[in-house]
Amino acid sequence: MEKQNIVKYITFSIVILITFAISLAVAYWKGVTSFLFAWILNFMLMTAVLSFTQTFSPTLQSNYYQTKAWEKRGKIYRWMGVDFFRKLLVWTGWEKLNKTSKPVKKDMQALITLERGTRESEFGHLIIFFIVSAIALAVGWHHGVVNSAWLHLLNIILNVYPIALQRYNRPRLQQAISSMQRV
Repeated sequence: MEKQNIVKYITFSIVILITFAISLAVAYWKGVTSFLFAWILNFMLMTAVLSFTQTFSPTLQSNYYQTKAWEKRGKIYRWMGVDFFRKLLVWTGWEKLNKTSKPVKKDMQALITLERGTRESEFGHLIIFFIVSAIALAVGWHHGVVNSAWLHLLNIILNVYPIALQRYNRPRLQQAISSMQRV
């Protein structure tokens, strides 16, 4: 294994250890039923998953990422409140922060990069969703369902809605890419 790959694995391992350590420390300090634990857990997992996608660049070419016929118009996502969620991202400043670090351009490569970004984001939020769901179920089992409410609520807000937003945006980006390719 070459030196560059070893450094990647070591760096990623350190990020995982830090994620685990901070999450465990907050769980011990504030308890697994607290809002702070649920919040920190989600953001630490986001850091770990981002580290993974940036370090290893998974292909993300699974059929899962292909737009399904029932998704193309986005009706189900609008019904779920994705438009409100987008406004919430603008209101909180998240959208501006994201656009500053990754400005959107109107050329083919930028659209392709943005479309890939939807898959990376969806992948990350999906992984985090399953991890937080497992932890929330364990907390609910040991401390009662009501005491796992913060984990479930933040999992919906911080993972389910971002997944829905990526699945809502992807067909529009793919359509724009197809239109530009035909020209």
